[in-house]
Amino acid sequence: MAMDGYRGFLGLLVSALLVGFLSVLFTLIWVLHYREGLGWDGSALEFNWHPVLVVTGLVFIQGIAIIVYRLPWTWKCSKLLMKCIHAGLNAIAAILAIISLVAVFDFHNARSIPNMYSLHSWIGLTVVILYILQLLLGFFTFLLPLAPLSLRAFLMPVHVYSGLLIFGIVIATALTGVTEKLFFALTKPAYSTFPPEGVFTNTLGLLILVFGALIFWIVTRPQWKRPKEPNSVLLQPNGGTPEGVEGSMAINFGKSDSESNSEAAARKRNLPLDEAGQRSTM
Repeated sequence: MAMDGYRGFLGLLVSALLVGFLSVLFTLIWVLHYREGLGWDGSALEFNWHPVLVVTGLVFIQGIAIIVYRLPWTWKCSKLLMKCIHAGLNAIAAILAIISLVAVFDFHNARSIPNMYSLHSWIGLTVVILYILQLLLGFFTFLLPLAPLSLRAFLMPVHVYSGLLIFGIVIATALTGVTEKLFFALTKPAYSTFPPEGVFTNTLGLLILVFGALIFWIVTRPQWKRPKEPNSVLLQPNGGTPEGVEGSMAINFGKSDSESNSEAAARKRNLPLDEAGQRSTM
């Protein structure tokens, strides 16, 4: 099936991938060039894993997971396969987010720095918890065939809205985290004097913001939504009779039932005639 506005979608998709990749690249350059690199020894080098993993996982990979259903090249793939890809990308992002939190707490504890005192830390921990809950909800409700269709239909709008809300909060949290780090780290020269690191990292923040805006635009265009599968039959988890049938299948099934009923009625009408014929030949 052809996508409406395919060229526009392709241009925005390439732009989003490019900006997202640059966001990850700029984060790596920031910590490797300006922040002395990466390590896992309780020092500031361990803390540097935090922005790298957050931007890579919760920003870039989560953004790709959000729009994966919109890729027209995947529309011929089964919905189950796309669900697995969507869940897998989100699971990778969740793992990276957890590691990023471990890096921060290790660094704070090694330096006797209080934990969870800033607004950034409050929002950050909250959004990671919500993200993991969202992942678990999607896994047990939509990926595993356990929930009834009525529950899936009820939770689907909540799942979509909460996913976009969490992604928006992640973008905002990343921007506050970048700013907070610059205020703490840039003293000589001060952040207010436009040092090269400050300008470079502000550019990183703009890239993250643009990436989020592109993802939101792509995922909210109704003409780029994955079309419904026309011949899909949704079965009950226990393998029973179909609970819901889409589109043309419902019409075909209804037509078949009427034809079956007509044939059964005809057989009932012909049965006395057949019996009379059999008695006349005996």
